[in-house]
Amino acid sequence: MAYPNTLIFVDLPSEDPDAAGKFYAEVFAWEDDPRLNGRYHRIVPGQNFLNPDGSQSEIGNLHLGIGDCANLRPHPESAGVEPREMSKGGRKPRIWIMISDDDSADRILGTAEKLGATILWRNHFWKEFNGYNHCFVDPWGNEILLWGKAGDNPQVPQNFTRE
Repeated sequence: MAYPNTLIFVDLPSEDPDAAGKFYAEVFAWEDDPRLNGRYHRIVPGQNFLNPDGSQSEIGNLHLGIGDCANLRPHPESAGVEPREMSKGGRKPRIWIMISDDDSADRILGTAEKLGATILWRNHFWKEFNGYNHCFVDPWGNEILLWGKAGDNPQVPQNFTRE
């Protein structure tokens, strides 16, 4: 294969795409772009991935979709496909979000919790990928893992768990 297949989008299901769009706009300061009469929202992080020198590259950040779980689009049938409700139990995919250098895990987690998210954990260092991480479940059951760069020779705070 000359060029790999490219991940271009991830969709999160929701029973209320309008509320989910507003949630992610406030928690991460992303643009909420309602589509299909509010049944589908495109969430646009904006700007581009950064070069090592801090300037913006030509590579745009990935977008996130939020679709109505009762009728996720696109689908050849007008009613969509079963199931039409949110999964209530068991493991789901995790969505990893890199914390911007001009934001903080505390602000993100506080905003998410204020808007109905459940905090799963805070303040954990994962040596394998040299990062600080924190996690919450949004009001629709989607697990969001926050990732902060630890940098060279990280000084892990005493109150952080480690693995």
